[in-house]
Amino acid sequence: MPLDGIEQNVLAHLPRELTVTVTSSPTRGIEATLALSERLAAHGYRVVPHLAARLVSDRAHLRELLARLADVGVPEVFVVAGDIRQPAGEFEGAPALLAAIAEVDHGLEEIGITGYPESHAFISDETTIQAMFDKAPLATYIVSQICFDPDVIGSWIRRVRDRGVDLPIHIGLPGPVAARRLLRFSGRIGLGESARFLRRHGSWLGRLMLPRAYSPDSLLERLAPHLARPDNRIAGLHIYTFNEIERAERWRHETIARLSGHGH
Repeated sequence: MPLDGIEQNVLAHLPRELTVTVTSSPTRGIEATLALSERLAAHGYRVVPHLAARLVSDRAHLRELLARLADVGVPEVFVVAGDIRQPAGEFEGAPALLAAIAEVDHGLEEIGITGYPESHAFISDETTIQAMFDKAPLATYIVSQICFDPDVIGSWIRRVRDRGVDLPIHIGLPGPVAARRLLRFSGRIGLGESARFLRRHGSWLGRLMLPRAYSPDSLLERLAPHLARPDNRIAGLHIYTFNEIERAERWRHETIARLSGHGH
């Protein structure tokens, strides 16, 4: 998230070979996303800025944004609707912006879109399902929104494949994070049943509030059969860090070591 101090945090803890995404901030606007993306790209990272449809005023603005990214060698964007109620211009959601991108000489190598394994708190199931398949022909990969139920994620993957969408899927996985931060963020981005589950289950939430807070280890373990299934075409994991960069990177290293048989 393009907040104060995040550039220094990334530089201090993330190797240059990692791909980093920069989210859209409804309060700070699209300029904060672009400016941070430009600075991180200059440091040598492969950067994926979120382009929020509702923050793009018109096609001229879109061409300006894409030109800025091309100037600093950013070949990839992630297209989202944007969490503001009133669009800045003509783009109501991601499908409209994707269609506009397709009409210009954008030079992008990759275009990502969001998939919702479960109900979204702000958007109806029918809308998310329809939007998913409207967007797919104009994108090159999918990143799933956070969900804490591996069976729900698995069934969603199969629904996507059964509908004929063959785009690679990156499973969105929350990194290790303080539980209060996870709760606050989940409410803000509209996580559906997962957010409601966190609020309903007081005893489980109490365990989350321990100093160790939330760890993705159990969810990752239970996702293993879905990740390993070849026809699911899972391209990898997308780690939501909640800006807790050092903790997320330490967990990544420890997990790779453990899965490689080099852990303690």
